Amino acid sequence: MKLTLNIEPGLIDQIKKVAKKRNTSISKIAENFFRKEIESESEPFRIKSEDELPEWVKQLTIAGNPVSDFDHKAEYHKHLEEKYGQ
Repeated sequence: MKLTLNIEPGLIDQIKKVAKKRNTSISKIAENFFRKEIESESEPFRIKSEDELPEWVKQLTIAGNPVSDFDHKAEYHKHLEEKYGQ
């Protein structure tokens, strides 16, 4: 199917260079671009792998494997005592 786009001439020249460098067509570049846009729009929060996470998100991970004898309830009460002094 044919689609007409209005694009600045300077940008067209750059797109042609990229297409030539990648040994592909401008149509394929546009098709891949639009396909990725549609996928990201339909699944905006889907992460395929840990490698796709931004570095700042990876740095938020502070916990390792859970410890079997960890007492969550006691730790929570300890936190409350430290926070409110009760």
